[in-house]
Amino acid sequence: MKNPNEELARFAEKTRWEDLPESVTNEVKLILIDSIGCALAGISVAPGEMAVSLARRLGGPGESSIIGTGEKVSCINAAFANGELIRALDYDAMPTGGHSPPYVIPPALAIAESKKASGRDLILALAIGFEISARISKGLQGGGFSFTGTDVKSFKVGTRGGGAAFNFGAAAGAGKILGLDLREMTNALGMAGHLCQVLTNTKFTFGAHRHMAKYGVAGWQNTGAVTAALLAGMGYAGDTDVLDPEYGFWKFCGYSGWKPELVTAELGKTWYTPRVNYKRYPCCGMLHTALDCFYNIIDRNDLKPSDIASVKIMGHPVLELPLFTNRELANVVDVQFGMHYVISLAAFRVKIGAEWQDLDKIKEPEIIEFSKKVSFQAHPDYARISRQDPSSQLSRVEVTAGLETYQEERTHSRGTSGTTLALTIDEIAEKFKHNASRVLTKTQAESAMEAILKLERYEDIREVLKYFTVKD
Repeated sequence: MKNPNEELARFAEKTRWEDLPESVTNEVKLILIDSIGCALAGISVAPGEMAVSLARRLGGPGESSIIGTGEKVSCINAAFANGELIRALDYDAMPTGGHSPPYVIPPALAIAESKKASGRDLILALAIGFEISARISKGLQGGGFSFTGTDVKSFKVGTRGGGAAFNFGAAAGAGKILGLDLREMTNALGMAGHLCQVLTNTKFTFGAHRHMAKYGVAGWQNTGAVTAALLAGMGYAGDTDVLDPEYGFWKFCGYSGWKPELVTAELGKTWYTPRVNYKRYPCCGMLHTALDCFYNIIDRNDLKPSDIASVKIMGHPVLELPLFTNRELANVVDVQFGMHYVISLAAFRVKIGAEWQDLDKIKEPEIIEFSKKVSFQAHPDYARISRQDPSSQLSRVEVTAGLETYQEERTHSRGTSGTTLALTIDEIAEKFKHNASRVLTKTQAESAMEAILKLERYEDIREVLKYFTVKD
């Protein structure tokens, strides 16, 4: 079998703008709109604030922008801050492979600005980055939740890498902007596998407390991607056999298996990039189908919080693990994974967005009191449905109000790609405008979105960046 690292490097180096399907270029722009919006909203919560402050402190030559601040730092520190801003609310999109936008976008964006690259250059780099991230993720085995049978008790928690695999795509995107040749790109990917985070998600799932690092620190890993690309351009020799089937990345990073044939199959012909789940709510995706059901019940029956006696939820068996059952409320991550709290916020019809992670609002007595009415457990049919359709997120919600019990069950959440529930362009636009409203005026937000939709027309990416990097 050919060396998959070299095959991916060749794909990254050889792919040109003309090779991109229109569906890929369109999706990359939508992911960018969604991610920039998440970053603009992320400025208002503690993890985002801290990341911006640290990037300012680290400084460096003013070559790349921190989104939403009008400030410039070194490309590596901008990639750090912007990665943390995009992931701060847990509101970012999920292309094939998982939460790749906080990892893939910031390195390419920072390098693009520093090199005065064009809009086409950036779209091409991001398309390559997302595709490589998706393919590496598909080749890694044992990295998520699975079922060994059709019974819900067959639920199995694997070792999860968080965004470790995305460092290959992030380095490839940055390297594409830099114009690395095949040898240099191969070296960049070789280093990317070594300059990534360890697998911490299982620890996070079973931990006693929910911490801000969650399943990985995107900003910190982004510094590894930028470093890999820059050093490769200087002639630094990377591990060109990093995806070795016996002792390579999958092994030393901690996955349980590796199928390289899934990584390179139909490379350049079949694209996974257009398959994107966009988030409707700023919280863990495991909670979204239940939220859809709950909203439908309370809206259809015009239920107020005082009308509701109890809310019973059945969903993914992961909901019974410490990550979700812990009722601690110490930081915004406690809300992102706190079913009790997001259902309470929905009951009070708090505006969907960064408002959901305003701890002062969440700690209001009526919100806390209602959260005590919420209970959840594994859905008995979850394993069977999941094995039939791996994209499903089966949930059932029962709301008791007075003498009535209202029920709703759904297999997929709003935003699921490839279904009638996928978010429309208008819905993604509205999400962006609301997220941007904490930093930009309505007119500025509309101009920023229009610029991204026309990104390929810009010869200098800095002309686009000015729309969503504003002065204090």
